This record gives sequence, C-alpha cells and structure tokens, in this order.
Amino acid sequence: MDRTAPPTPSGHVIVCGFGGLALRIIDQFIATGEQVVLLVKAVDPAIDAAVARWQIPVHTALVSVADALREASLDTAMAVVCVDDTEVWNLEAALVAGQLRSDVRVITELTNPTVAGAMSTQPSDQTRNCTVLDVADLASPSVVEACLGIRSHHVPVGGVDFVTAEVTVDQPGTLRTRFGDLAPLAVTTGSTATGGMIRPPTTTICPGRDHPVLLGDTVSLVGTPAQFAAAGVILDRQSPTQRSARPNPLTRARYAVRAFVSDANPNFFRMLGVLLLLLITSTAILRLFYQKPGMSVLDAVYFSTETVATVGYGDFNFADQPPALRIWSIVLMFTGLTTTAMIMAFLAELLISRRIAEAAGRRKARFMTGHVVVIGLGAFGIRVAREIAARGHEVLIIERSPTNRFLSTAAQFDLPVVLGDATVAETLLDARVQHAAAVAVLTSDDMANVETAIAVRAIAGKRWDAAPGAPSTPVVLRVFNRAMADAVSRRFDFRHVRSTAELAAPWFIGAALGLEVLSTFSVQNRSFMVGRLQIAPDGGLVGVRMQELSANTRVIAIRRVATDELEYPPRRETAFAAGDDAYVVGPYEELLAVLEHQRSVVRLTGD
Repeated sequence: MDRTAPPTPSGHVIVCGFGGLALRIIDQFIATGEQVVLLVKAVDPAIDAAVARWQIPVHTALVSVADALREASLDTAMAVVCVDDTEVWNLEAALVAGQLRSDVRVITELTNPTVAGAMSTQPSDQTRNCTVLDVADLASPSVVEACLGIRSHHVPVGGVDFVTAEVTVDQPGTLRTRFGDLAPLAVTTGSTATGGMIRPPTTTICPGRDHPVLLGDTVSLVGTPAQFAAAGVILDRQSPTQRSARPNPLTRARYAVRAFVSDANPNFFRMLGVLLLLLITSTAILRLFYQKPGMSVLDAVYFSTETVATVGYGDFNFADQPPALRIWSIVLMFTGLTTTAMIMAFLAELLISRRIAEAAGRRKARFMTGHVVVIGLGAFGIRVAREIAARGHEVLIIERSPTNRFLSTAAQFDLPVVLGDATVAETLLDARVQHAAAVAVLTSDDMANVETAIAVRAIAGKRWDAAPGAPSTPVVLRVFNRAMADAVSRRFDFRHVRSTAELAAPWFIGAALGLEVLSTFSVQNRSFMVGRLQIAPDGGLVGVRMQELSANTRVIAIRRVATDELEYPPRRETAFAAGDDAYVVGPYEELLAVLEHQRSVVRLTGD
C-alpha cells in the first residue's frame, strides 16, 4: 500500500519505523536538508499527522517489506535506517534491504547481543555495509559518568588520546589566558543577582578563546593530557565515587540483631518468654521438692530442659516422686512441647520471609552505604548497572515487576534487586537511597521517572543540594525526548537529565551520512559528538579555513593526507585539503551542518 505525499526523491534516506528514536532522527535529517522517505508497518493516525508536518513520502509494509522498500526507491537511496520499536522488524528490514541492494548503507538498532554479534562478526555480502547499533550501549556511558561524578571523557582521535573535561574556574580572565590551547566547548556561569532578581545559570556553547570567565564558572574543555598539564589543569581532580567500605564485624552483628528483631513475628518473643518462665518455674520446683537424692540448681535446669525437650529419662526420672511432682511433669511436657512447636513455627516463618527478602535484595541493602541505586531493570538499566559494578562500585537495583526478564541477568552478575514501586517512599528507604552515592532513574516511562526523581529528592533531603565538598547524591534522570528533558531540568532543577534519543540519534545519523562517530557525551545537559570526516575532493570543504566554519564547531585535529601526520590543534588560518581526515567535536546538529556543507557541492555535481 503506497501512501506517498510528495514524489520519492533520489539520494534519499529511508527510515524504517515510527518510534521515538525514529522521530528524532527524521527531524534532524529534515533540519539538515536531507530527503527522507518513511517506511512503516501499518497505517496509524499519528503517521498522517507527522507526514503532514514533514511533507515526506511514506510507504506501508502491510504485505511485504521487500515490496515496500522497492516502492520507497531503494535503488536510488543513500541509506536505510531501521529504528522501529519492534526489534524483529528492524532485523527483517535490514536483512531484506541488504539482499535487495548490497551496496546501500544499512543502519539498524538491535538490542539482542547474540543476533547483533552475529551480524557484526559474520558479515555476508548482504550485510557487509550493515551497521548494528544498540541504544543502551550508546547512551549508558553518559549516565555512568554522571553517577560516578566523572568529569572527564577520553576519546581516541587518530591514535592520540584526547580528553573532554569540566573545570571550575579558580581565577578570572579569558579562556585563552587561562586555558591556552585547550578548545572550549561550553561555559556555564553561576546564578547572579541583578536588580534584586536572581538570574539562573546560563550556558554558552563553543565560545571563542577571548570569552571572559569569572571565578566559579564551569568550563568544558577538550585537548590532550599534555595540553591540560601545560594549562595547569589536573584531570580527574574530583575522583569518582568510591566503593563503600564493608562494615566491621561488630557493626554487622548489630545490624543482624536489629534486622532479626524487626523481621520476627512478635508472638515469637512471647513464646520465648513463656518457655523461659516455664523453665524457671520448673527449676525452682525441682530444686525444692525433688527427692532422693535431691538436686542442685544445675541439675534442676538440666532435668527441666530434658523434660521440655522430651529427650529423657536416663539419669533422672519422676517414677519414685510424689504424685504432685509427677502431675507437674505431665504439665511440663505438654506445655513445653506446645511452646517449642510454636517457637519452631515462628522461626520457620522468619527464615522463609528473610529468604524472600534476601532474594529481593532488601537484606543486602541493609548493609549498603555509598552505593549506586539503579531504578528500572530494562536493557538500559542492566547495562548501566553492570558498567558501574565493573568499575568496582556497589550497585542496588529497584524493579517493579517480579517477572522482569533481566532478573536472571542481575542474579548472574550478583546485582541485588529490590522488588517494589520506586515512586513509593518505603521502597526507596528499603534501598537506602538516603545513604546512596548516586541514583539513576532509568525506567522506560518518562512520567514515572520524573515522579521517582521527585520522591528521591524528598528522601535525600540536604544531600540533594549539598554545598561543594559536602556529601551529595546526584540523581541522573532518563527522559527520552530532548525538549521534555530540557523542560524537566529547568522546572524541577534536575541537574543530570539525559535524553537517550539525543545521545543515540547522532550515531544513526552519522552512519547514514558517512560521518564516523567516535563518541558522544553530555556537556551541561547538551549532547556533543566527536566524529571523523574525510574531506571529499569534490566536496564543499576543500580550501575552507577553520575560522570559516560554524562558531559552534571545533576541529580538534586534522590528519594530513600528504604527510599522514596528525596536526593539533589547527590554527584559525589552517585550511582543509582533499583527502584530509578532520576530527570535529560539537553539538551534533552543528557537525551535521559541516557534513552538509561538504555534501551540498557533491550533490550539485551529481545533479
């Protein structure tokens, strides 16, 4: 079924799927002037609204994916991007596209590691141009760094280690005088009072080196470790969160006793009291009235315990005792047996309930402090939890569903899980978020994430807005859409909001357009990308100087094709030559604009 709006263009990108990530990718393609054709599984009213806004062709694969790809002019397409919410459809679209045309770029999202690994490590003629990406892999590093307080990000560029880092200005001046050859990515000023009003912090993206900075401003910089050292900047000055120390044996014993008292049924202690009273009474009676040969206090205690436990009578018995004492022995045996049975029942109940609590993670949580709490056990949450644990930090996971498919994976990696609703204060207290070093809220529901973050803030109290140097609890919040993320960050003062679509989309777009993405990271809640771009001989970047590029783009290095040497940092008068590899960093919209600058001439030549 063909539901085209405008005619299908040539040299276009086919986007298969209509999920949140697909919407972000299409928006960005259109913003950079690319021609897009949408391919969906079925008709949907939301698709009609989107097509009316974008004015792009749309085709439906109601019967055959192959037929739909042909109708979308796969033979003249530049790339096929498969980013539907249904993973099996992504796989089918990617494989069929490769079969129909083996030379087209195919970029597909797959979270299944087995299938993704097979496509990457065992390429065929149909998949040799296929790039497999996993959103969780692409977005998780940014969340991990925010949780652990890591302010530097290492990126290999042409065989040289480059670092992006956040630095707090310790003396006023300009970026040039303070940081030398380090390339500035962003400058964030603190709150200021003007005319009796408080102005919120402001962020300037990719300022010039003559931009003034004040004491306390936060500057994001990129350069080599040697350049940081030359500027007097110590990398990783603020060390990541340290793994919590294990309590000493006395503390653990105190916690264990307190936990036992808290968990036990109150009737358990009542029955213990009854048993103790019974033994004391029996000891007194036997000590005073037992005849031939008489009893010491120790003998009386021993004989009473022997009778209650019904393990006698070898050394003492009631056969030759007065009737009253024999009647007492009957009462003692029946009462002791009943009391002991009830105690064992309560003890069994306690052990079973504690076993369940152990499986749910609550037992382990009682001994945790300085740990990282990950809320949401999806593909993204388990990836973040495993990465944090691999770095030597204790992790506790909160998950609502007892049938979650990643519970077995968490158990395999010894990651304790607390089952419960994270929007409920009791669940957060069980996870000891008030003692956590960081909390990552990573469910797939944006509203639930915002609600949970608000609940965490209420429990964290002063640790939420701690003064510099004081213990704090950074809360990293996952919100899918960037506009929503920005609004939530401003309205609720969440300082670490991450948009998975914003972090992952550059990889798909770059792969589709021929830009090799090396890394993405967050700067002041803004997604930045590091990429490698080869200067095409017939492209629009040949002869372009650094100062002629977008002000929001940084070229951090150029590998010259003539000498095969890496030139860094390039000066303002440096110009690109055909065949050079340019390593660029900036907001990915700006980097795509640079790519468009080159491709525009190529397209005109081709036309």
